Amino acid sequence: MALRILKTLRPMAHPLATTTTLGVGSRQELIHTTPACCEIRKLARLRVVDNSDLGKRAMAEGRPPRCIHVYNKRGVGLIGDKVLVAIKGQMKKGILVGLKQNQKPKQPKFDSNNLVLIDDNGSPLGTRIHVPIPTILRTILKEKTLAKGADYTKVLAIASRYV
Repeated sequence: MALRILKTLRPMAHPLATTTTLGVGSRQELIHTTPACCEIRKLARLRVVDNSDLGKRAMAEGRPPRCIHVYNKRGVGLIGDKVLVAIKGQMKKGILVGLKQNQKPKQPKFDSNNLVLIDDNGSPLGTRIHVPIPTILRTILKEKTLAKGADYTKVLAIASRYV
């Protein structure tokens, strides 16, 4: 019974995929045209915006870091969240300082997903941030800075411009 039902069903194409026919063999392939996800999840590409040596080399080679893990309960990164990234074959931590996704009111939306690389104790690897960072980041990072934990105020100190 189940075998007969499976034989009668035809495979359906994805609604957002286009079908192309390739020449002689008339073989059909599906080319997915779904839009890129603007949220910071696993395997999301990020842009290093500080002047750390590791970040500059990765961005110059055209191999931007990819998110491995987001350190929050939702699993979706927001501004000020700490993430674990894979960059140049290493695992480093970073703080998200600008996102493409739609933001809460009075938070700017950026053209790229920006990241500042940090050490395990929260101090940044670079000495300067090249892009403006949102002013709301001051309140977010000061809430996350603990007395014995990581000190994120150093990230705010190396920023030269705020939006």
